[in-house]
Amino acid sequence: MYGILEVTKDATPADIKRAYRRLALKYHPDKNPDDPAAAEKFKEINRAHAVLSDPSKRQIYDQYGSFGLYLAEQLDEETLHTYFALQNPCAKVND
Repeated sequence: MYGILEVTKDATPADIKRAYRRLALKYHPDKNPDDPAAAEKFKEINRAHAVLSDPSKRQIYDQYGSFGLYLAEQLDEETLHTYFALQNPCAKVND
Protein backbone atom coordinates (compact mmCIF):
# COMPACT_ATOMS: atom_id res chain seq x y z
CA MET A 1 0.00 0.00 0.00
CA TYR A 2 2.81 2.39 0.85
CA GLY A 3 4.47 1.64 -2.47
CA ILE A 4 1.27 2.32 -4.37
CA LEU A 5 1.11 5.81 -2.88
CA GLU A 6 4.90 6.20 -3.15
CA VAL A 7 5.31 7.03 0.55
CA THR A 8 7.34 5.47 3.33
CA LYS A 9 5.89 3.51 6.22
CA ASP A 10 6.46 6.46 8.55
CA ALA A 11 4.45 8.84 6.32
CA THR A 12 2.22 11.29 8.15
CA PRO A 13 -1.49 11.63 7.33
CA ALA A 14 -0.62 14.85 5.47
CA ASP A 15 2.03 12.99 3.42
CA ILE A 16 -0.51 10.31 2.52
CA LYS A 17 -3.13 12.86 1.54
CA ARG A 18 -0.65 14.80 -0.61
CA ALA A 19 0.56 11.64 -2.37
CA TYR A 20 -3.00 10.46 -2.93
CA ARG A 21 -4.04 13.75 -4.52
CA ARG A 22 -0.99 13.85 -6.78
CA LEU A 23 -1.45 10.26 -8.00
CA ALA A 24 -5.25 10.45 -8.25
CA LEU A 25 -4.93 13.45 -10.55
CA LYS A 26 -2.31 11.68 -12.65
CA TYR A 27 -4.27 8.43 -13.09
CA HIS A 28 -7.85 9.72 -12.99
CA PRO A 29 -10.00 8.04 -15.66
CA ASP A 30 -11.12 11.43 -17.01
CA LYS A 31 -7.49 12.28 -17.80
CA ASN A 32 -6.82 8.82 -19.27
CA PRO A 33 -10.09 7.83 -20.96
CA ASP A 34 -8.59 5.20 -23.26
CA ASP A 35 -6.14 3.65 -20.80
CA PRO A 36 -7.50 0.66 -18.83
CA ALA A 37 -4.18 0.36 -16.97
CA ALA A 38 -4.61 3.90 -15.64
CA ALA A 39 -8.15 3.06 -14.49
CA GLU A 40 -6.82 0.01 -12.63
CA LYS A 41 -4.02 2.07 -11.08
CA PHE A 42 -6.61 4.65 -9.99
CA LYS A 43 -8.55 1.89 -8.18
CA GLU A 44 -5.36 0.73 -6.43
CA ILE A 45 -4.57 4.29 -5.37
CA ASN A 46 -8.06 4.70 -3.91
CA ARG A 47 -7.81 1.41 -2.02
CA ALA A 48 -4.39 2.31 -0.61
CA HIS A 49 -5.65 5.72 0.45
CA ALA A 50 -8.73 4.20 2.12
CA VAL A 51 -6.50 1.92 4.19
CA LEU A 52 -3.64 4.27 5.02
CA SER A 53 -5.82 7.26 5.84
CA ASP A 54 -7.86 5.27 8.38
CA PRO A 55 -5.83 4.84 11.61
CA SER A 56 -7.50 1.53 12.53
CA LYS A 57 -7.08 -0.03 9.07
CA ARG A 58 -3.53 1.28 8.84
CA GLN A 59 -2.61 -0.32 12.16
CA ILE A 60 -4.07 -3.67 11.05
CA TYR A 61 -2.23 -3.43 7.73
CA ASP A 62 1.04 -2.52 9.43
CA GLN A 63 0.70 -5.38 11.89
CA TYR A 64 -0.81 -8.14 9.73
CA GLY A 65 -0.59 -7.05 6.08
CA SER A 66 -3.20 -7.43 3.36
CA PHE A 67 -4.43 -10.76 4.71
CA GLY A 68 -5.07 -9.06 8.03
CA LEU A 69 -7.21 -6.46 6.30
CA TYR A 70 -9.18 -9.19 4.59
CA LEU A 71 -9.76 -10.95 7.92
CA ALA A 72 -10.61 -7.66 9.64
CA GLU A 73 -13.52 -7.29 7.24
CA GLN A 74 -14.76 -10.74 8.30
CA LEU A 75 -13.97 -10.74 12.04
CA ASP A 76 -14.13 -8.36 14.97
CA GLU A 77 -10.83 -6.87 16.17
CA GLU A 78 -10.43 -9.12 19.23
CA THR A 79 -10.98 -12.28 17.17
CA LEU A 80 -8.51 -11.01 14.58
CA HIS A 81 -5.77 -10.52 17.18
CA THR A 82 -6.54 -13.94 18.69
CA TYR A 83 -6.33 -15.57 15.27
CA PHE A 84 -2.88 -14.15 14.58
CA ALA A 85 -1.69 -14.85 18.12
CA LEU A 86 -2.62 -18.51 17.70
CA GLN A 87 -0.70 -18.66 14.41
CA ASN A 88 2.47 -17.84 16.33
CA PRO A 89 3.92 -21.09 17.77
CA CYS A 90 5.58 -19.07 20.55
CA ALA A 91 2.35 -17.32 21.55
CA LYS A 92 1.22 -17.67 25.12
CA VAL A 93 -2.34 -18.97 25.29
CA ASN A 94 -4.40 -17.96 28.31
CA ASP A 95 -6.86 -20.53 29.64
